[in-house]
Formats: sequence, C-alpha cells, structure tokens
Amino acid sequence: MVRAGLSTERLVRAGAELADEAGFEQVTVSALARRFDVKTASLYSHLRNSHDLRTRIALLALEELADRAAEALAGRAGKDALTAFANAYRDYARAHPGRFEAARYRLDPETAAASAGVRHAQMTRAILRGYDLAEPEQTHAVRLLGSVFSGYVGLESAGGFDHSAPGSQESWDRVLDALDVLLRNWPAS
Repeated sequence: MVRAGLSTERLVRAGAELADEAGFEQVTVSALARRFDVKTASLYSHLRNSHDLRTRIALLALEELADRAAEALAGRAGKDALTAFANAYRDYARAHPGRFEAARYRLDPETAAASAGVRHAQMTRAILRGYDLAEPEQTHAVRLLGSVFSGYVGLESAGGFDHSAPGSQESWDRVLDALDVLLRNWPAS
C-alpha cells in the first residue's frame, strides 16, 4: 500500500533538500525513508533505487539551474551575458550545493539528451555568438567556460579561498574579466 502524501515529485524534492543539507553522495532511498519515517520498501513504488533517485535529483537541478540562467541572460549580450550566466551558476551553487553537485551527475546518454543539460549548452553557445566564435572553436570555448565555472565554484565551496587575500569575489570578477578578454581574442587554431 502506498503511504498517503508520498509521491515521486515530493520524494525527489526531499532528496534535493537532503543533498543540500548533507551532500549529494549521502542521498539514498534508505536515507530518504528515514527522513519520512517510513520503511525503505515503501518508497520503491515511487523510485527504483538510489541511482534512480539521484538521476531524478540531477534532472531537477539541471532544470532549476537552466531556468535561473535563462532568466539571468534575458536581454543581455557580450560580457554582460557572460557575467550574468556565470553569476547564475555561482549563486545557485552557493544556495544549493548538493543540487549543484547533482547537476554534474553522470547521466546515461538518452537521459542526458532529453534533459535541461541541452538548454545549458544552447545558452552557452548563445553567449559565444556575441564573441564571433565558429566551430570547432565554439565547442572548445563551451568546455572552457564549463570547466572554469565548475572548478571555481568547487574550490570556493570546499573553502579553498576562505583565508586568503584578495577575497573570492574579487578573484571571481577578475576571472570573468579574463574570460571576456580571452573570448574576444580567441587564439587562431
């Protein structure tokens, strides 16, 4: 019998909250069952296993992050768009560290192709059109931006910049300035 009030959506949202509180790797069906004070078996009518739960949290995070990035990008171009996009990612990572980690969860190719991850790539490419990069250079730049944003946020969230000067915000601003200069002066292949 399905416990009243439990649904897949409610469980995924609770799993996302748990990820933000305890870390994405701590999210399991049994941890979620403890959160709802139910037997683990009672959740299997909604979720196949912990991998299914993590995949659903990843999809939720990708969707939330894409929505935030799209809102930040609206009406912007060039460096303004680059900065808004980067800040949307960083702000999301700060507000939802577990979900941000989930957004990097490896999805199977079919699930990834149907996810909001495609929107992220499209938005990044839209920003890069303002820098007049053609293929394959545009793909290299997409990978560079993803690496820089993810790497910086990862180091920052791990406390890598806590006790050093200049402050993290100043470095972030300089990184974005440097990316803008790089993109405007992309090296010839």
